[in-house]
Amino acid sequence: MPWVEQFELHVNSQVGDAHSVQERMIAALERLEYTERDVFAARLALEEAVVNAMKHGNGMDPGKRVTIGCRVDSDCARFEIEDEGPGFCPGSIPDPTADENLDKPSGRGIMLMRAFMNVVEFNARGNRVVMEKWRGAAVEATAGSSL
Repeated sequence: MPWVEQFELHVNSQVGDAHSVQERMIAALERLEYTERDVFAARLALEEAVVNAMKHGNGMDPGKRVTIGCRVDSDCARFEIEDEGPGFCPGSIPDPTADENLDKPSGRGIMLMRAFMNVVEFNARGNRVVMEKWRGAAVEATAGSSL
């Protein structure tokens, strides 16, 4: 099936600039009558991915942009978020559920993205994430870490 909604936008690394883009993505899911659970999952994962790109990738530098792509059809929502930063190795992020990391804030966003999306993949450089949410599909396992 062809994508019902598809767009790519570039926003400056300011959290307020990304809000309207996220709302446009969520509106596409709502128009296609994705479940409330799927919309919640996508909203949470999108917010984490975009904020991570702005904060950790671009260092909140308003001169750097985040590219946000969205393709949604009646079965799958695919989101791509890419920053201009140096990237990172997803495998190097400590497990936020390990006893020694419970008081540390890092790693929780990626954990949430993996918990709520069916696919979460990072490119080799670590500055681009692709996430998919399948309509009504439970997340069965942690998704891969490379594209």
